[in-house]
Amino acid sequence: MDLDLATVRAFVRTAEELHFGRAAAALGLSQQAVSKRVARLESTLGVRLLERDHHGVRLTADGRRFLPGARETLAAAERAITGLVDAHGPLRIDVWGHQYDPLRTLAQVATAPDAPALQPGHGRDLPAVAGALLRGDIDAGFGRVHPPLPAGLTHRLIRLEPVDVVLGDDHPFAGATALRPDQLRGSVLYTPATLDRLDFLTRFSEHFGISEHRAGPNLGLALLLSTLRTDPRGIALLPADVEFPDLTGIHTVPLVDPTPLYAWSLIWRTRPEPPLLEPLLTALVYTAGQRRWLEFDPAGDWLPTIE
Repeated sequence: MDLDLATVRAFVRTAEELHFGRAAAALGLSQQAVSKRVARLESTLGVRLLERDHHGVRLTADGRRFLPGARETLAAAERAITGLVDAHGPLRIDVWGHQYDPLRTLAQVATAPDAPALQPGHGRDLPAVAGALLRGDIDAGFGRVHPPLPAGLTHRLIRLEPVDVVLGDDHPFAGATALRPDQLRGSVLYTPATLDRLDFLTRFSEHFGISEHRAGPNLGLALLLSTLRTDPRGIALLPADVEFPDLTGIHTVPLVDPTPLYAWSLIWRTRPEPPLLEPLLTALVYTAGQRRWLEFDPAGDWLPTIE
């Protein structure tokens, strides 16, 4: 009997989550696709592995017997694939939060002693990147991680980066040298997606009372800045280290009392760990120490409470 690993993986994740929706989110698939894969596996085996009803999902007796071997099957497949990976790279790393340009941080790590070669990609958001990690499509991810993570993944905080406010010439605070976040009430916060997909900006808006938002597609930083120049109430939040296109009529103002910090993390799967994870972590930790990336003052800095 030949087992399709995709169907085994769908069963294992559903058995761990006991919920098709959560399993689908963890795998980066639709709920329908996960359900079909489990059904195909059950058809291949000729037994029912999961009971489905309006209360949720639970393992059958056959499902409980099959689960340990299924996990070992996936682990063996991952070990076989890992054994083929060239020990000298590149390490496949996904970066998300495109408008905040996470490659700025990784570029500064590339010169650290013994840093591995990297092959970057661009995921849509944290759930999509988490699914790619669990499937083995990528080796690591880099961006802002807001727990809880799916089972089998972990992360390490690498950088806390101050966030500035960006506004145009006609904004009332265009000439300010610094602003408190609560002074932004009454402004319109421009976002590169709907606010429900942007955890940091959601929590910032709620905490500091910014009730007006304007969402648009993420078509690049230059278009966002050009839009801000035409709206006297428009603002955006960007990490302080982001490089700006050469545009007139745009101001960046530091935020103080408190200073919001954007948390960058490296994320990876725990079993098996990517072969080049250790040198990348070493390079990140070394650079964080050299550049003082992890300094935090509880009296003067702000992080969302989840962090």
